Amino acid sequence: MREKKILTSKKKQDFSKNLILNISILILIIINSFLAYSLVKTVSFNDSNDDVNLLKDSTKARIQIEVLNGCGVSGVAEKLTDYLRSNNIDVVNLGNYRSFEIENSLIISRNEKVKNAEIVAAVVGLDHQNIIQQINPDYLLDVTFILGKDYRNLIPLKKR
Repeated sequence: MREKKILTSKKKQDFSKNLILNISILILIIINSFLAYSLVKTVSFNDSNDDVNLLKDSTKARIQIEVLNGCGVSGVAEKLTDYLRSNNIDVVNLGNYRSFEIENSLIISRNEKVKNAEIVAAVVGLDHQNIIQQINPDYLLDVTFILGKDYRNLIPLKKR
């Protein structure tokens, strides 16, 4: 009789162990199914070109520029800086040029990306003839904008 009780209790222990194991396996299967569904859903929705273009746009580097006042008129470099920043151009330095005798505004491309200088010229309405390239690896910016005495012809500084 005692042997029967031991066997019965052993069967109960085995049954409870198997039940816990089976429930754990079932929970893991449900979690894996959910993760697989999420993966398939994510991959199928990310095939659109809009997401790729959005990612490219968000990782684009902004044009870094310095604005130097070469005309000697107080406040115009600040106005130009505000305008450039409102057009998504990163003005990292604002100051005076070594001379206030610059007749025509000038854009200097400081690296091989002349396109950045052309973009700045288009934003302010400066002719592309006023762009020069002086590659200097010591400069950590893309463009230098030297504001000349012709500043009244630039879009952000035109008298209305």
